[in-house]
Amino acid sequence: MYVGNQWLNWLSILELIQFKDGQYDSDELAGLHCFRHLRNQLATSLDSINSILSAEFVRAAIHDARAVDSMIVSKIKASSSNSINGLEEAELNDDESSILQDRLLPLIVGLLRTVKLPAVLRIYRDTLITEMKAAIKSTVAELLPVLLARPIESDVLSGERTVDSDGSGLSLASKLRNLSSESFVQLLIAIFKVVQAHLLRAAEVKRVIEWIMGNVDGCYAADTVAVGGQGSTTAAVAEESESQVISHGPYSLPRSASKVSLFQGRINESSSPSTSKNFLADVLRENTEAVFSACDAAHGRWAKLLGVRALLHPKLRLQEFLSIYNITQDFIATTEKIGGRLGYSIRGTLQSQSKAFVDFQHESRMAKIKAVLDQETWVSVDVPDEFQAILSSLSSSGVPTDSGHAKEVSFMPEAGSNQENEVGPAVHNADGNLNEHARSTSKTIVYGGVGYHMVNCGLILLKMLAEYVDISKCLPALSSEVVHRVAEILKLFNTRTCQLVLGAGAMQVSGLKSITSKHLALASQIISFIYAIIPEIRGVLFLKIPEARKVLLLSEMERVAQDYKVHRDEIHTKLVQIMRERLLANLRKLPQIVETWNVPEDNDLQPSQFAKHVTKEVAYLHRILSQILLEVDVQAIFRQVVQIFHSHISEAFSKLDVNSPQARNRLRYDVQHILGCIRKLPSDNSSKDGVPNYGLLDEFLAERFGPEEAQGQ
Repeated sequence: MYVGNQWLNWLSILELIQFKDGQYDSDELAGLHCFRHLRNQLATSLDSINSILSAEFVRAAIHDARAVDSMIVSKIKASSSNSINGLEEAELNDDESSILQDRLLPLIVGLLRTVKLPAVLRIYRDTLITEMKAAIKSTVAELLPVLLARPIESDVLSGERTVDSDGSGLSLASKLRNLSSESFVQLLIAIFKVVQAHLLRAAEVKRVIEWIMGNVDGCYAADTVAVGGQGSTTAAVAEESESQVISHGPYSLPRSASKVSLFQGRINESSSPSTSKNFLADVLRENTEAVFSACDAAHGRWAKLLGVRALLHPKLRLQEFLSIYNITQDFIATTEKIGGRLGYSIRGTLQSQSKAFVDFQHESRMAKIKAVLDQETWVSVDVPDEFQAILSSLSSSGVPTDSGHAKEVSFMPEAGSNQENEVGPAVHNADGNLNEHARSTSKTIVYGGVGYHMVNCGLILLKMLAEYVDISKCLPALSSEVVHRVAEILKLFNTRTCQLVLGAGAMQVSGLKSITSKHLALASQIISFIYAIIPEIRGVLFLKIPEARKVLLLSEMERVAQDYKVHRDEIHTKLVQIMRERLLANLRKLPQIVETWNVPEDNDLQPSQFAKHVTKEVAYLHRILSQILLEVDVQAIFRQVVQIFHSHISEAFSKLDVNSPQARNRLRYDVQHILGCIRKLPSDNSSKDGVPNYGLLDEFLAERFGPEEAQGQ
């Protein structure tokens, strides 16, 4: 079949075979003994040509693939750095496309004439899949020793890496798991380049077939089917095994689109229109299926690589996981663009590992915040400047910039940094509490123009919330999941804080001797701060969430915010209750004190121990709360305290049996002393006639001692 490595005019041979086959069926050769074996000989010749065409088509379509693979791997091996420079746009140049077109043109025309193109395309598809799998396997085998020899930097893997001197004792899966995340990404990039080279070649073959079919005025299928209808020989050929392939040397044809007209003229012109359409559809379907099957095979191998490390990826830092996630997303987008269909399998694998990453990160943070809360001593700490910067960045991360795009701010530690959910280097001491002298600090963290006093657990929660926002931005497909996790950690923080402070659980787990008003005030500040920033957190998280899901998620976040508001109000109620209980305890001692008021006048104009204790305790509470709580909260609390003082003290004094002048004077001194203290307390109550915190005790004084005494207060 070859002369000087050039093809003979095998189209003429095909025409001759088909012509003789047609003559054999006619009356011209019927009954001639010398031609009794002609049909079998013609069929054998046609089989031989089909085998040659099939083998040469597959050879031309997958030409130099392994050489390209070796070149890619060699470049990576020779790289002196530990990283590979990104992914450049790869495509066949015009010369390569033209050469490929010239090589495939006569082969495709011949296969069309013998009605074998769909069958050969199926063989080509299987070969392409096999070559794709082999190329990926070879790339992994060649690069693994190189990548394993590079130093590991990931804290996640450094303690788990299995040492093997020659690598022969480890399975392939173990070797893949021993790779650092950076080395694994480099391996993925190499596989990406190899797969891309194979798919681009396959896509070009697909394009060439479509181009050839379209440039023969659509007559290929019609002519070949017409030939197939001329006799039983062609029908037998169509049923021939698809796996028969014979290897032959390469060939070359002149690169010219005008060749199409040359081959077009060699095709018969008679056909059945309906059958032609079916044949054409079969060719185009198999042509498309070949490329998609190759993509699907690549997706399967990529997903398998990810699956081997499925237990490691959730434990990675965000930036490390994101590098794997992004290269996989790029791989999916590139291969789907070439293949023309969605890769559901690899998308499912990536989504599954992304969710596992979010779940693991969330579980670790839930465990950490619970441990931090259980160790919390509810002591005010200074706020390092980095936390104010986090809050400021968080507030602006959802605000459009001048370019119209929202700012993207990262709160997660970069790959290679020391991270165990810490709030920053040198910020924690050995006990897990913040080191207040590690860096530039301030007494409060400012949000919305309001300063909030913080404790250790509040700062750590702020850092975690910022990290959740970062995860949501980097993994937008899981934004809804992140919102659920944020709601969950906020609920845990709120519930556990309530148990530890209002429920006095900190006395058991943290070793506190008692829960003081200062502890309550600091807890109120933390709860008030989180309640204030929840709308900001919600707004940032909702940037990537589809409108259809926002309603349900919004209601969930609103319930969380409402729980925080209720908790804050309960703390304030507890502070009022503490003051009420102290007042009642002092009032129970009042009858004993009154008995001493009937002694002869000793010119002692000092208030009684009752009045001193009551005013001292309320003044102390005022001083503590004024240093910690917001002014509006202090006013709301002391409004209730003032009302309790007025009602309880005036009721108790009205029941006293005070008859002697000495006792009346003592009573007057006590009332005036207590009213003097009440006047100084903050309250949002309106005053009567300019008298601050006017109430029942004022009316009692005026009733017992005259309006002049009351006005004197």
